[in-house]
Amino acid sequence: MRQHRLAGRLVLAALFAFLYVPIGVVVALSFNDAGLPTVWSGFSLRWYGRLAENGDILAAARHTLIVAVAATLISTALGTLLALGIETRRRKSRGLEALVFAPMIIPDIVLAVALLSFFSWLDVTMGLHTIIVSHVVFDLAFVCAVVRARLKSFDFSLVEASRDLGAPAITTFFRITLPVILPAVIAGALLAFTLSVDEFIIAFFTAGPGRDSITLPMQIYSMIRFGVTPEINALATLVMAVSVIALVISQRFNKGGMMP
Repeated sequence: MRQHRLAGRLVLAALFAFLYVPIGVVVALSFNDAGLPTVWSGFSLRWYGRLAENGDILAAARHTLIVAVAATLISTALGTLLALGIETRRRKSRGLEALVFAPMIIPDIVLAVALLSFFSWLDVTMGLHTIIVSHVVFDLAFVCAVVRARLKSFDFSLVEASRDLGAPAITTFFRITLPVILPAVIAGALLAFTLSVDEFIIAFFTAGPGRDSITLPMQIYSMIRFGVTPEINALATLVMAVSVIALVISQRFNKGGMMP
């Protein structure tokens, strides 16, 4: 029995090492004073200073923030309403649920090509607005899933009691329903924000020409084609830090329920 436990722990340790050691190396090398990304010569923050002086990176960061905030706000509102609509249906439909959560299952490349074809069919000029719409389509299912997990334990008799007392539906929502599911709504919003910040493939396919719609993941891709530099390590570390912080906060808010 002890041998099996030891073997299981070794396999688990090897798995975690395979996943996180490369990330740790990237983070460590972002503080490397040497110009060569694989040779350690001392601790330094100068590569983070270089990022602050790089106009292209700052512009890409601004675009990413615009896309992430806009997509988060829209997908959170629509995802919350969609979750309420599904949970309050008298007749459950597996087909409807499969349709709602399809963007979570469909490979990103397939969804990206489909959105590109859709925008081309509508003859829409590509830009940040098309990236935002595409990210809303992608994030919507995740927000809906998180909010639905909270609604599983929601007592809908409170809503019926509020209506029996003469409260309008909008008042019932803001005074009864929303306060109860608010932690899940915030968790879904943080998850949507994280996914939007990190997303590359869909943004790459639905971005417009020129640098007016370049996001940070796209900027990292364009830089890494010429080799990995300490600046790229520093930029990747910052993006990863933002994502990890948002995910940790999201889990804190959503600790009361599990995703379906």
